[in-house]
Amino acid sequence: MYSKNLLAIAMLSLSGFAMADDVAMPNSQPAQQEAPAPLKLPPRGSNMSSVEAAYGAPVQRDAAVGQPPITRWEYSNFIVYFEYEHVIHSVVK
Repeated sequence: MYSKNLLAIAMLSLSGFAMADDVAMPNSQPAQQEAPAPLKLPPRGSNMSSVEAAYGAPVQRDAAVGQPPITRWEYSNFIVYFEYEHVIHSVVK
């Protein structure tokens, strides 16, 4: 019984060393950011001249490939695919 009391006293006296400090953390929640406005892409069916008039000259123009001919225009934020002279698809990079 004496050893149990001694063990209990020893555990209680050492428990002060095992306490953790409270650490104050700054507010870690990210600032609310507005979602970027969706990028307006050339609509399907537009012709090459209307795309260039609305969006300017592309950064790169790839030559037509295949049959039917598919042409690719690359802009800084998106790519436009044409079949013959008309937009078939526009994708964001």
